[in-house]
Amino acid sequence: MPTSSVRAPHQGGILEGANPSVYDSKNPITIFIIQAGIIIIFCRLLHYPLSKIKQPRVIAEIIGGIVLGPSVLGRIPGFSDAIFPTASIPTLSLAANLGLVLFLFLVGLEVDLRLLLANWRVALSVGAAGMVLPFGLGCAIAYGLYHEFRDDSGLVPISFGIYMLFVGVATAITAFPVLCRILTELKLLQDHVGIVVLSAGVGNDVVGWILLALCVALVNAGSGITALYILLTSIAYILFLVYAVRPALIWVLNRTGSIQNGPTQSMVALTVLLTLASAFFTGIIGIHPIFGAFLVGLICPHDGGFAIKLTEKIEDLVTVFFLPLYFALSGLSTNIGLLDSGMTWAYVFGVIAVAFFGKLIGGTVAARLCKLVWRESFTVGVLMSCKGLVEIIVLNIGLEARILSTRTFTIFVVMALVTTFATTPLTSALYPPWYRQKLAAWKRGEIDWDGTSLIPETKPSGADSMSAEKYDAGDIRRLLVYLRLESLPGLFTFLSLLGGDRPEGGSRVHPSKAGAGPDEQAEESVSILQKRPLQVHGLRMLELTERLSSVMKDTEIDDVSTKDPVVNSFYSFGQLNHLAVSGDVEIVPEGSYAAILAQSASQQASDMVFLPWSETGSLSETGSTTVEYSTHHRLENGPHSQFITSFLSRAPCHTAVFVNNNFGRPSKREDGGLHRTKSRLSLRSNHGHPLAPLTDRSHHIFFPFFGGLDDRTAMRFILRLARNVNVTATIVFVDVQQASGSAEAEVVPTEAETSGKKGVQVSASASQETFFEQERSFFVSMKDSLTQELESRVLFDTINTSQPLNDVISRITSEV
Repeated sequence: MPTSSVRAPHQGGILEGANPSVYDSKNPITIFIIQAGIIIIFCRLLHYPLSKIKQPRVIAEIIGGIVLGPSVLGRIPGFSDAIFPTASIPTLSLAANLGLVLFLFLVGLEVDLRLLLANWRVALSVGAAGMVLPFGLGCAIAYGLYHEFRDDSGLVPISFGIYMLFVGVATAITAFPVLCRILTELKLLQDHVGIVVLSAGVGNDVVGWILLALCVALVNAGSGITALYILLTSIAYILFLVYAVRPALIWVLNRTGSIQNGPTQSMVALTVLLTLASAFFTGIIGIHPIFGAFLVGLICPHDGGFAIKLTEKIEDLVTVFFLPLYFALSGLSTNIGLLDSGMTWAYVFGVIAVAFFGKLIGGTVAARLCKLVWRESFTVGVLMSCKGLVEIIVLNIGLEARILSTRTFTIFVVMALVTTFATTPLTSALYPPWYRQKLAAWKRGEIDWDGTSLIPETKPSGADSMSAEKYDAGDIRRLLVYLRLESLPGLFTFLSLLGGDRPEGGSRVHPSKAGAGPDEQAEESVSILQKRPLQVHGLRMLELTERLSSVMKDTEIDDVSTKDPVVNSFYSFGQLNHLAVSGDVEIVPEGSYAAILAQSASQQASDMVFLPWSETGSLSETGSTTVEYSTHHRLENGPHSQFITSFLSRAPCHTAVFVNNNFGRPSKREDGGLHRTKSRLSLRSNHGHPLAPLTDRSHHIFFPFFGGLDDRTAMRFILRLARNVNVTATIVFVDVQQASGSAEAEVVPTEAETSGKKGVQVSASASQETFFEQERSFFVSMKDSLTQELESRVLFDTINTSQPLNDVISRITSEV
């Protein structure tokens, strides 16, 4: 019987000697996984050192693609054929372009047209000047590029007008997503410069995409009448999206509660289908599919944080997996080796100069005409010159449409890299934080341009001067609190003690039934308001991550602050506890928490900063609430400990660190095991044990006073707490008796040290006596200054001891 031929391919893979890197059109997934793995790993490794100099991720992805392409690794014999064979590129391109469509949808989501409408004047002036000048210069240099490189291979015969339009758009466009990231990392989003740049960037972005769509339509059209039809169809489609699709989408989102509670899975599916359908339509009418995706992103509502929540659902897969593939493909199409002549390099420098200085001059002049100072204006111009990933997308469209050759494509890629790379360092140099603070104080009229204070310092004289000076030095009137979700129970309980006695207004009478009641109530309200409450500012810090949604939260920080549940709870708490409260949300990198907190303390003129210690030992608030963390784990040298240390090294005022030990929350219940229950009730229904209302609201504080600046501040803070009728305190002066024969030198607190200078090295026998005499005098003066009301709740005592630690612990054990 004849031997039958093999009907099925071998399934053993590498076990049968198969080479996984050989492209198989029937099974392209293997080589695709190899390509994707190499691209993603390579881009991540490149981004790590670049992130240290605050460069956006797109820089690493573009450089990674160039290195993997024919410019570097492609020169190794056999590398491109083994890893990026020509037959496998369509599969890689399909995945990359799908990711590009989804990314342009995210870019549309990020563009908040409300910002454009709210600042339309500055957006129109700066945006227009920032486009017209570089567009004109780009059209000028396009003449030389067209005639110098029109004979390159791979180009379609197009008119100079279309080529000029494309080059003008490529030099005039601004990378809005990268711009948002840079502004966020430099904390410029809420600055006047950031608002101007964002407003102009939104308009610039939208106009740039419209011009690019027009350019592509002209290239794809066979005749002028076809291009007109494409343009009219595009306008009709935009109107259809705005006036038909958007209202229907908002209606469906409201019906499903997706705007208030975030998109459901069905709504995410609906939005993605809309994006793909829109991309399909704009693709078949002769415009690139990315324009349809961008338009769907624009019509999605931003109300209730819907755009941010939808971005959170999609962004990770797009930015981690798909985008690196797209930029790697750009790098594979870039060949630095084609820049092989002096004339080519002259055009490289010429394109860079046109793109950078056109944006710089146009943005600077327009910003100056909008009443910004010169340094602010130059910063606006530099930021508007940022190209980034949007420029690469534009260039790839030009390469696919065969408007650009590989050589001119490489010229513009180099320009995009240089302008994007230069944006962050130039902005940091032109507009550093110290200059922003000086400029803000100058605009408020607090200083002149040379930095001299314009606010006269008035000091009362005589006895009033002494009492006012003592009040300013001792009382805490402004408190800055770091708000952490996990610390709220203990934090609120502690701060409620600072509100003092809650004013009781008595029973109210209906206005129609009151006689002289309203007047009396009004007088009572005035008397209450005359007592100045403690001003407490709550600062909640959220981590700024690499995610696009994190940047969107910072651009919409006003909405985030208004709807943040922690800040809103803090407002309600303050109103109920006779505290004047305010609150902010800052979205910053974890490494900047300490600097932002210190900056906020300076801006708020805080007398004290109140820092709750993390319940988990971590800075993140996303730790599990079901895990029991040991005391050692909480206090070990972790991220939160480093944050506290970093803040203390730069603290502009007194700082209190609050380590909570079940203060303000119920103690942990022990699990009693299983119990017999009635069969008609579930076991879970018997697990809830309601807490009875507090009958004893009293608190007792024991404070050993050893002396020094910190102890003096702590004593004043305790006396502030003791104003609450539910607080009693014992303050014990620990008078250390020096053992005979000890004469070693030590550093003691002196007046120089309290003003920020180092202590003075003196002998212990002389310094100890002087030091304790000063602290003893301070202790007695504070005791004598007690009001009659506080004398009944605060006890001052003295311990004479040679073993201070043991005696203090013994006293605490007996009293507390």
